[in-house]
Amino acid sequence: MTSPLPPLAHGAVVTVGSFDGIHLGHRAVIDEVLGRARRSGRPSLLVTFEPHPTRVLHPERAQPLLTPGIERREALAETGLDYVAVLRFDPAMAARTAESFVTEILRGSCQMAELVVGHDHGFGRGRSGDAAALSALGARLGFEVTVVAPVAEAEGGVVSSSAIRDRIRRGDLAEAARALGRPYRVSGPVRRGAQRGRTLGVPTLNLAPPPEKLLPPDGVYAVRVEWGGGTALGMLNQGPRPTVGDPTRWLEAHLFEFDGDLYDRIVRIEWVAKLREIQRFGSLDELKAQLAQDRAAARTALGVGERPLTV
Repeated sequence: MTSPLPPLAHGAVVTVGSFDGIHLGHRAVIDEVLGRARRSGRPSLLVTFEPHPTRVLHPERAQPLLTPGIERREALAETGLDYVAVLRFDPAMAARTAESFVTEILRGSCQMAELVVGHDHGFGRGRSGDAAALSALGARLGFEVTVVAPVAEAEGGVVSSSAIRDRIRRGDLAEAARALGRPYRVSGPVRRGAQRGRTLGVPTLNLAPPPEKLLPPDGVYAVRVEWGGGTALGMLNQGPRPTVGDPTRWLEAHLFEFDGDLYDRIVRIEWVAKLREIQRFGSLDELKAQLAQDRAAARTALGVGERPLTV
């Protein structure tokens, strides 16, 4: 393996894991890495994997992801880490023992001087590299291991990716956001649609969500949208469009006070509040009237007053 780092005279403070969601539990681990890096004068490094290990080891049990691909990299870029190393997870990687992974990859290629892991961490063949085994390995090989305690939730239990997935599936976005430390969101390129929205006076941008992305229940939502150089508030139709006979599951967002061109740009959409279920209307006029109501409801949910449309 080629080293992802330049030569480091004093090594790096490292953590390793899947980190799907970059939630408050993950942030506690990352904050410990950052603190130890700052105090020791070493750089901070997070080592993670693509694809998610479960998709290789047990594809039949693989769950949709909270932060697939670009979304996880975006979230990690916001943490203040010096380096992120993304390793390809394949059968050869899965077959490595914990000691082989530590000595050849973490100590060798990644120049690890200190290791920080979560309380439930495990890597290496059969997840044999748990906190106790890593502490023993560190004592033998000469690196320090710090185990970070779980982050408790106010109502009991601990913050975890699986608990957040359950909330997203139920549509409990407020509770999911509390555990994530931010609103739930999706990123992707804007694609050309049928441009029906323009004929209804509500031009939209269209995203085809990554196939492995976990989406909340379909419906119409109030959203925030961000792209390089701009932000907007809006409303989102997530799911099929039965009134026009389109069964495709799209994310179709109308942005308030914006009429630019975002085709092929990467945008990020944050779900804020659900407004209603997907409905089939008897005519386009009925749909148009409902969209006006949705706009008013979305602006209320987003905490902004209605503005008159300009013609």
